[in-house]
Amino acid sequence: MKSIWRENVLIPQREPLNGDVKTQVAVIGGGLAGILTAYFLQKRGKEVIVLEASSIGSGQTENTTAKITAQHNLIYHSLIQDFGLEKAKQYAEANKKAISEYKRIINEEQINCQFEERPAYLYSMEDTSQLEQEARAARQLGFDCLLTSETDLPFQVKSALKFNEQAQFHPLEFLKKISETLTIYEHTEAKEIEENCIITEKGKVTAEQIIITTHYPYINVPGYYFMRMHQERSYVIALKKAKEVNGMYLNIDQDGYSLRNSRDILLFGGGQHRTGENSSGGKYEKLRSAAKEFFPESIEIDHWSAQDCMTLDGVPYIGHFSSSTPNCYVATGFGKWGMTNSMVSAMIISDLIEGKENPYANVFSPQRFKFSASAKTLIEDGMQAVKGLVTEIFTLPEEEINQLPNGHGGIVEFEGHKVGVYKDEQGKAYIVSTRCTHLGCQLEWNPDELSWDCPCHGSRFDYKGNLINNPAMKDIKG
Repeated sequence: MKSIWRENVLIPQREPLNGDVKTQVAVIGGGLAGILTAYFLQKRGKEVIVLEASSIGSGQTENTTAKITAQHNLIYHSLIQDFGLEKAKQYAEANKKAISEYKRIINEEQINCQFEERPAYLYSMEDTSQLEQEARAARQLGFDCLLTSETDLPFQVKSALKFNEQAQFHPLEFLKKISETLTIYEHTEAKEIEENCIITEKGKVTAEQIIITTHYPYINVPGYYFMRMHQERSYVIALKKAKEVNGMYLNIDQDGYSLRNSRDILLFGGGQHRTGENSSGGKYEKLRSAAKEFFPESIEIDHWSAQDCMTLDGVPYIGHFSSSTPNCYVATGFGKWGMTNSMVSAMIISDLIEGKENPYANVFSPQRFKFSASAKTLIEDGMQAVKGLVTEIFTLPEEEINQLPNGHGGIVEFEGHKVGVYKDEQGKAYIVSTRCTHLGCQLEWNPDELSWDCPCHGSRFDYKGNLINNPAMKDIKG
């Protein structure tokens, strides 16, 4: 399941790290946030190295719907209520600036990445009050927005809130261009950080400043980000021969849909749920059923899914990783708005490293939450719960395996132990532990993606037990 972005662009491969190196700045994570931050710092004369565990853009960046918008669902009324008007303005202005920075870079670098200025809509089929409330808040923060019932959608809406001066693009075409001159080591996974040293299996990187942009921080202490975020999944199908919608649309109702065009392809999304809570499956089928209703002539050409880190208050954590690590920085918790928040991260962190004051840094500061020392006990207890399980070799009697139909997965209990089993269409069984290697939570089967997902912190493993998503760092294979 590749996204349309990955299928029509080829980014040149980089070699893995080979031995120990030193640099001024090391960025861990080669997605859009990491590459943009490295790009900004190199433009400012810094020596920068990027470490990527797989290939650049291979994580959430290639699975985005690529909306460059400061309209982030129903957020601005809540921000004013929870943070106050000044910090809400910081958030709004940062994301407006992000849009203009994309436009500037694309023009300066002459990047052909399908950049288009389009309006962004929030719409509802049920209620107008939340949109009216959000409109008042957005106008208070200087947004050019209006309420309307007229849209290009193939169905009638009760109300829509239209934000003008937003944009969309092809994320990997953009990433390919801005990464051309960067020093990037692919297939080089950062295992640990010891003071100013990043340890990988390919060598050590010593850096004056370290930036962690790995979608979900894989380091538990300090920072305790696993206590401040959960992860959610959402699904997209790409359609040809579907009616064009002039803009980017997001339904605020429960189980609503997201829509936007990429040239002659319609991206039709929805089905969001907390990671680890999709045991019944059917997310893609629901989208396909709706597509047949709304776009009866359409043809599906691709489908894929994305995973997003959700913070406690809806605002990303961008800045110093913790108060005890002054030379370490983090960018995480982008929600479903990774394009603008990646740019915001690059702007803020590059300023912090240069010792410059950034006008937006305060609202995004990771230090806005503090945790007690008891958090360390929670981690130790969790690690003890999972200790030893990852190396256990599971064997099940044939009669237990035969109870599971071909092409299905699930948890099987035998002699007081729970194990995960998936049987392929040929009847071959794949048996794994159901304990997440991060902090020991029980994994749940995701039939839409044939994966074992953690409902606690969002780690994911394929049916063979191979790690797909952090914060876990080890497989669950027997």
